[in-house]
Amino acid sequence: MEKQVRFGTADLEPDPWRPSAWLVSVDGVLQSYVDLDDPTYLRMPFTVWMAQVIERHWPAGAAISAVHVGGGGLTLPRYLAADRPGSEQTVFELDGPLVDLVREHLGLDAVPGVRVEVRDGRAGVEGMPDDSADLVVVDVFRGGDVATELATVEFVRQIGRVLRPGGLYATNLWDGGDLGFALRAVAAIGEVFPHVLVFGETGVLIKLRPGNLVVVASSRELPVAELAAWAKDYPSSVNCLTPPQFADTCGTAPPLTEADPQVRLVPSVRPWRRD
Repeated sequence: MEKQVRFGTADLEPDPWRPSAWLVSVDGVLQSYVDLDDPTYLRMPFTVWMAQVIERHWPAGAAISAVHVGGGGLTLPRYLAADRPGSEQTVFELDGPLVDLVREHLGLDAVPGVRVEVRDGRAGVEGMPDDSADLVVVDVFRGGDVATELATVEFVRQIGRVLRPGGLYATNLWDGGDLGFALRAVAAIGEVFPHVLVFGETGVLIKLRPGNLVVVASSRELPVAELAAWAKDYPSSVNCLTPPQFADTCGTAPPLTEADPQVRLVPSVRPWRRD
């Protein structure tokens, strides 16, 4: 089914291989994969990477307070609600018609502990009290366009302010070519958080093709060795890199700031294949 939403034409498509699963796309770009019967089933690789870090950051099953900038079909909020019962989550999603579509057809209101606000995510985070969340996830795309303004030092500082001591920040980036945007985004995160890891597929990291990069950060140490071992054994190619390893592989760039924004074009997000 199709519906005109704020940032394009949204489409809900059933997965022929999983009767309870749906794909949410906007202008042909997959935004979310949602299994209504099993929200812990994560199909899109970047959601798996985030979940692996989250699972190692807190004791299994422990409820947490989470803020999501960008909602789509609410893949990660659904996952956390099922995997960590009792978690309280706020989702800031700017596309109101998309929220309505997900509410009507994908059971948004049945997800326990989740509150969705139709508003700009940056304004939402800036309006939150200090030390009020355990987890902040940023996953924002406008159709196939990358929201580079949500990767600046200034916004990352707002996220650091909102997080409780030892909290976790996770963001889903997209880049290609020389990775100029991703390099600047990682540098910006490193200006705020002392502990940072970058996840990405080899073809993206060696600049052969565009793709997702997940960056996670915290004020306390991350389980680097454990995550690197998991990535090495994971059936689908993924690398877990510390900032020095990322710099050795991809290079460096100055941090992204409001005074020095991203002006070079970031490649548009490509349609995701169901392999």
